[in-house]
Amino acid sequence: MFPNSHKSRRVAALAALAIAFAYRLGFGLCSEFWTSRDNQQIYLLGLKFYTTRWWPYFGPDVTTTIQIPGALQGLLVGLPFFIAPIPEAPFILVSLFSFASLSFFAWYCCRRFPKLPNWLVWSWLLTLPWTLNVSTTTFNPSYCLPAGIVFFVALLELYPFTTMGLIPDAIGNLMMAAAMTWTMQLHLSWVLLVPYAALALYFQLRRRQFSSLLWFIVGAVVPATLLLPTFFKYGFRAGMGNTGDTVQINLHNVLAALNPVEGVLPRFLSFASYEIPRFIGNNLTTRIAFLKANPWLIPFAIFLTALGIVQPIHLIWQWFANRSSRADWKPIKSLTIATVIWLCGAFLFSMKLPAAHTFYLMIPMALLYALYAWERLLVKSVWQRFAAAAIACSIIFHAGLALKNFRTTSIYADRGRLVEALQKKDFRIVGARPAGAKY
Repeated sequence: MFPNSHKSRRVAALAALAIAFAYRLGFGLCSEFWTSRDNQQIYLLGLKFYTTRWWPYFGPDVTTTIQIPGALQGLLVGLPFFIAPIPEAPFILVSLFSFASLSFFAWYCCRRFPKLPNWLVWSWLLTLPWTLNVSTTTFNPSYCLPAGIVFFVALLELYPFTTMGLIPDAIGNLMMAAAMTWTMQLHLSWVLLVPYAALALYFQLRRRQFSSLLWFIVGAVVPATLLLPTFFKYGFRAGMGNTGDTVQINLHNVLAALNPVEGVLPRFLSFASYEIPRFIGNNLTTRIAFLKANPWLIPFAIFLTALGIVQPIHLIWQWFANRSSRADWKPIKSLTIATVIWLCGAFLFSMKLPAAHTFYLMIPMALLYALYAWERLLVKSVWQRFAAAAIACSIIFHAGLALKNFRTTSIYADRGRLVEALQKKDFRIVGARPAGAKY
């Protein structure tokens, strides 16, 4: 009886995961494409690599004159075409990466929070607005999610005040370093990880664990090899793609980062919240138009938007009010506030405004802090039922959003053009790369 019961639960769990992956993949395939310059340009990097067979020496465009060095982004988008030359190929790979990394993070969170139901943690992580909208499509921060998860899980296991002993130090150092040089070729936010890694190495070297530095170097070298062809061809200075120009003192960002509504803190906490408005339109007019065109989604949108406003406020309150007896609660609180302060300070030296997607790499810290803050609530059945209702509403709402995008702005609005580009081996049929781009 018991073996059969255990087998049934395993089959049910695998079926649920398969459905979750299919849902996320479907959502990604229906995400904005033709109206999103960022998504389209990242797609073009891989399409150009596949159709021309030219090595992608540079990756995402920061501006028309600044481009991130390294081949990783072009390969991540382009290599799937060699396996299956269909327009959907890059979406399948990025969905696999994000699903696998979120599953790993869900497993890790369940080990840190054994009192929470597994179904709640897994379903919450896999269906949050930020993990759906910015990890299932060809947008360069989407490819940063796996690196961010790998980095912060390793970091928490390397810090003596947060470790649970789940990952050996050697593996942790490999993970941490590889995540950094992976992100280095995808997004400039990789520099945000440097202080965390330095502190982890300091703690290990202070304990005379000198082999940790070797493992860190080995981990860094593997993804970094994709940078070498760029530097061999262009030299180090030109090979940097003018990315040094992004570092500049920007006093305007001080006020922007500290803004109580649109600053770093609310944007950071929104990662763990049901933030809906930003994903249905750029302004109030387009959001109202969306709801008018899809009136059946209005109740879900109102509920989730209200919840998405309350959640960050409650998370701030929990930082002061939560008196959890867990030994790791205070270290997590300190690490979270240090992260927010670091982000505010970092944008003082950035040409970019502190938009949420510019530090999407930090999402694991926001998600983990939220679980610590809400743990005492979520062990209660009444709040578990409320969480289940919120998750269900999010799933329904995003299904409606996907349906709208499918008809209007997804790859399926003009899939024939992508098929033609693949067949004729001409990426220019889809669009043009910026005139100043090195690749």
